Amino acid sequence: MQILIAPDVTLDADELQFRFVRASGPGGQNVNKVATAVQLRFDAVHSPSLSDPVRQRLMRLAGKRLTVEGWIVIEARRHRTQEQNRQDAIDRLADLIRQALSPPKPRRKTRPTQASRERRLAAKRRHGRVKQDRGSVDADE
Repeated sequence: MQILIAPDVTLDADELQFRFVRASGPGGQNVNKVATAVQLRFDAVHSPSLSDPVRQRLMRLAGKRLTVEGWIVIEARRHRTQEQNRQDAIDRLADLIRQALSPPKPRRKTRPTQASRERRLAAKRRHGRVKQDRGSVDADE
């Protein structure tokens, strides 16, 4: 089975590992008996579906979800059923990969305008005068 991420990127379902654990939250007595929470594991380092630049961006975006070995671990426990949580985890991984597909916009250096520089300096002078006026008062006056 293939999971469509973008028109030119698909993941093979074999690249994903699922583990079902007990979830906290809604579900009543059922929550103590049934393992509905899903732990999705994806090996980002060795995935043949990703190009190197996308892999690097994905690993940076994953943050604390990335293990030392290069696995991305996503936990889904929002829903009451295994299937809904499983789909939620897949959707969240797909969103993360979609974010990694678009390269970051390069930063353009900008300079402050002459008017903004003058406003800043005028505000500093004004503030300095206010502080100067707070000085001690002579007893002679």
